[in-house]
Amino acid sequence: MEILKRPMGDYQTNCYIVKIDGKEIIIDPGMGATEWVMANVANPVAILNTHGHFDHVWSNSELQKKLNIPLYTPKGDVMLLQNSSWMPGLPPSTPDIEVDGDQNFTIEGIEVKFHHFPGHCPGCSMIEIGDAVFSGDFLFEGSIGRWDFPYSDAEAMRQSLKKFSRWSSNQTLYPGHGNPTSVQKELRNVDYWLSVV
Repeated sequence: MEILKRPMGDYQTNCYIVKIDGKEIIIDPGMGATEWVMANVANPVAILNTHGHFDHVWSNSELQKKLNIPLYTPKGDVMLLQNSSWMPGLPPSTPDIEVDGDQNFTIEGIEVKFHHFPGHCPGCSMIEIGDAVFSGDFLFEGSIGRWDFPYSDAEAMRQSLKKFSRWSSNQTLYPGHGNPTSVQKELRNVDYWLSVV
């Protein structure tokens, strides 16, 4: 498995391309992602959103049209794909598959697991593919997603942190912004964040 990363737009939102078994999965195509994605895929099979904030989904619709592949979006954030109070110019997109909570998929032979961690937004999820976990805006290196945005929920974030505290793997985490980290490294920070949220 090979993972390509490119920070996109003013918020430097990480767009990822996961190359596995001669196929590619695109994760969080943000602002201006289309040209980079098109230059780096040969056999794309799906677009996945970790959540619905505009800086992660800006190029959804353009890539859907160009590539004719399915879009998977957490169900709780589907409404954010049609309208963004922060960014009125957001190109609207419609998922082919609404991911309901924790859900597993086999996409062209590739096992994909969505793990629902609401708080930053209703649909906020981490996506597991092999030994990689794409943590979106739930977890960053030494930090977590904000819980003071519209549709954020501090209590949901606390419950999500408790849920994450039960993880025992040491997979690499690829966040929506910044550098990779690991499950075990971020587990050490859970108690602190629970005292803050």
